[in-house]
Amino acid sequence: MLFCLLNSLGAGFRFASYIGDYMVLQKEPAGAVIWGYGIPEATVTVTLWREHETVMKKVTHVEAHSNKWMVVLDPMKPGGPYEVTAQQTFEKMNLTVGVHDVLFGDVWLCSGQSNMQMTVSQIFNAVSELANTTAYTSVRILSVSLNQAEQELEDLAEVDLEWSKPTAENLGHGSFEYMSAVCWLFGRNLYDTLRYPVGLVSSSWGGTPIEAWSSGRSLKACGVSKEGFTSLVSISGPSKHSVLWNAMIHPLHNMTLKGVIWYQGEANIDFNRDLYNCTFPALIEDWRQTFHLGSQGQTERLFPFGFVQLSAVLSDEDSDDRFPQIRWHQTADVGYVPNRRMPNTFMAVAMDLGDRTSPFGSIHPRDKQTVAYRLHLGARAVAYGEKTLTFQGPLPEKIELLADKGLLSLTYSQQIEVQRQDHEIFEVRIAETMGVPPEWGFSIRISSTVRPTSSI
Repeated sequence: MLFCLLNSLGAGFRFASYIGDYMVLQKEPAGAVIWGYGIPEATVTVTLWREHETVMKKVTHVEAHSNKWMVVLDPMKPGGPYEVTAQQTFEKMNLTVGVHDVLFGDVWLCSGQSNMQMTVSQIFNAVSELANTTAYTSVRILSVSLNQAEQELEDLAEVDLEWSKPTAENLGHGSFEYMSAVCWLFGRNLYDTLRYPVGLVSSSWGGTPIEAWSSGRSLKACGVSKEGFTSLVSISGPSKHSVLWNAMIHPLHNMTLKGVIWYQGEANIDFNRDLYNCTFPALIEDWRQTFHLGSQGQTERLFPFGFVQLSAVLSDEDSDDRFPQIRWHQTADVGYVPNRRMPNTFMAVAMDLGDRTSPFGSIHPRDKQTVAYRLHLGARAVAYGEKTLTFQGPLPEKIELLADKGLLSLTYSQQIEVQRQDHEIFEVRIAETMGVPPEWGFSIRISSTVRPTSSI
C-alpha cells in the first residue's frame, strides 16, 4: 500500500506541458523560467547540465495551494545543447524527470487567425521551402493545440507539435495544421541575421476575432459589449470572450519571451470593427503585463510586438471601406507604428500582397515569404536596435493639393523615386541605394487630372 501511495504521488511530478526535448529557452539578459507540478511541500532541485558537468542548480518547493514549483535560471549565453533535470524529494522518495538537447536563444510567440495558421505547404514555392530545413536545426518549433476554456488555464491542455527540429513533415502538415508558415519564415530570417538559436511557439486559430484572444480585463477597458456573439457570418472560429486567451495564451504566461508577432483582424471587419483601435492596443498592453508578471519579471515589461497589416481584398465586386478601416485601426488610428499608443511595436505592410488567385481567398496571400521578411526587418530595428536599418516605407510629411495646376504635391520623410507606368499609374519606390529590395515598390492609381511630376 505504501508503494502504491508513493507511486501515485510521484505520478503528479512533471514539467509544464510545453517544456520538453529540443526546446529553446530565453537567453541573457533574461533568465529562463522552468516550472511544473509536484507533491505539495516537496523539495525540487533543478539542474542544468552540459556534457555531464553541472552548470547550475536551483532549489525550490512545491506550493501547497497550487501544486506548482518554479525556478528562474541564471541568464545564459546563446548556444547549447544542454540537459535539464528536475528532482523531487518528498519524505524518502526521490523522483527525477529530464529533457535533453536544450538550446538558449530568443523565444518568439506567434499568434492570430488563419493567415498566421497557414502552413508552409500552403504558400508559394512550398516544395523548395520544405526542402530547405537542414541548415536550420537550431530554429526549434512548437505548436499549441486548438482549445477553448471558460477560465484561465495554468497549463496547456494539449500540444499539437511538441518542441521539434524543423522538418518537411512538421512544417507542411496539411492546411492550417501544426506550424505557422509566417512564424517559421520569420524565425528563419532572424536566424540568418542572429546566428544563434531561435525558438518559435505557434498558437493561432483561423476565423477568430480579437475578443477571443483578449482577457476580460482588456475587453472591459475598451467597453466591449458581450452582446452579438451569435449568427456571425464572417466568423468561423470561436468568438466568445477570452476563450482562446484562457486556453491558448494564458497557459504560456510563465514562459520567458523575447517578443510576439501577430496576424489577425479579418474576423473583425463586421464585428466590433469600430472598437479595434482600442481592443488591439489593449491586447498588446495586457499580454505584456501578464507575461512580465508570469515570468517573475524576466520577460520585458514592454517586450517587442510585431504585427502584419491586412492585405487588400481583390474581387470583381464593388470595393468597400471595411478592410481599410481595420488597417487604420491596426495602428490605433495613427497610420504608423511605433507610436504613442503602441510603443515598441512594428508592422509588416501587406496591403500590396493581395492574392487574386489564392485558393484560400485573396485575403490569404500565399506570398508569406515577403510578409515574414518585412516582419523580421521590423524586429531587427525595434527588438534588436539596428539603428541604420530601413524597415518602414516612406511616410508623407506634407501633402498639398495644387488645384489650379491639377497637381498633388507629396513630401516624404525618406528619399524616394517616382516612375511613370502609363497615363493612369505611377509607382513610388524607396531609393534602392537605401538597401531595400526593389520589390518593395508600390503602385498608386491616379486620375488623369492629377499627374506625377518631379516635385513629388
